[in-house]
Amino acid sequence: MLAAAVTFAAFNLLVKLMQSAFRVWDIAFYRFSFGALVTLILILSQRVSFKGCGTGLLLLRGILGTLAFLVLLVALRSIPLSTAMVFFYSFPAFAALFSPLLFKERITIAEVLCVLVAFSGIGILFDFRFGGTLTGQATALLAGSLAGLAVAVIHKLREKNGSVIIYFYFCVTGLCMAGPFFGAAPRIPQNKQEMLMVLGSMCLITIAQLLMTQAFRYCKSWEGGVLLTFEVIFTAFFGIVFLYEALTWKLLLGGLLVIAGAFGLSVINAHRKAAPPPPSLQDG
Repeated sequence: MLAAAVTFAAFNLLVKLMQSAFRVWDIAFYRFSFGALVTLILILSQRVSFKGCGTGLLLLRGILGTLAFLVLLVALRSIPLSTAMVFFYSFPAFAALFSPLLFKERITIAEVLCVLVAFSGIGILFDFRFGGTLTGQATALLAGSLAGLAVAVIHKLREKNGSVIIYFYFCVTGLCMAGPFFGAAPRIPQNKQEMLMVLGSMCLITIAQLLMTQAFRYCKSWEGGVLLTFEVIFTAFFGIVFLYEALTWKLLLGGLLVIAGAFGLSVINAHRKAAPPPPSLQDG
């Protein structure tokens, strides 16, 4: 999950550089077409069934994930990046809300506190300086809620499906949704720099998505979502290194709280797995 967070952060950096040359539909089309091609090759080489287990749920995950991605890209164009990320990273909270309601997952008070600690760190990182229009802020929050629901569905799907088939459905669904808009007025890379950015973004997002989907096999949906908040720290780091952004005390304190929340979740989960099962009535 941490590897996925690093890769997502690198993708964010490229998307920030690509926004002046490409539209939302262009970025989405390149992402989903490359992901569909890679996963198709993997499925054929592994001789895995295209049907998967739970086709309806696989399609639902694809629709939710695609909408979350598109809506976030729209939000990034209408409000500041920091504002959009604060709202978008509400998705672990939405995952924590949806998972017990839809899939009967259990969440404890200690785990809720860890989530709140991580969120407080994100709040300090961005100083809660909400900017842009109310519509833009609502759009970013909608992206977070869609992502939270998608994360809950992914965790359920990982019980009987592999990472590749889940991501394949996601990419095919996204390609079907973005393809017609891209085809109406396609924007092709015009120079070597744009070509490298498109290729790099396609590779990064595909690797990140596969890593994230694989990780949900070993952790709860909302727990994985909180671990993914490390993407905020890695994105800030890339901003310092590549965009020469300032290193502030808020970045250090906020990052520490995010790490503390994620570490607390890991410790709680490890103790739960190590604890012996409760005695049954037959044990006397």
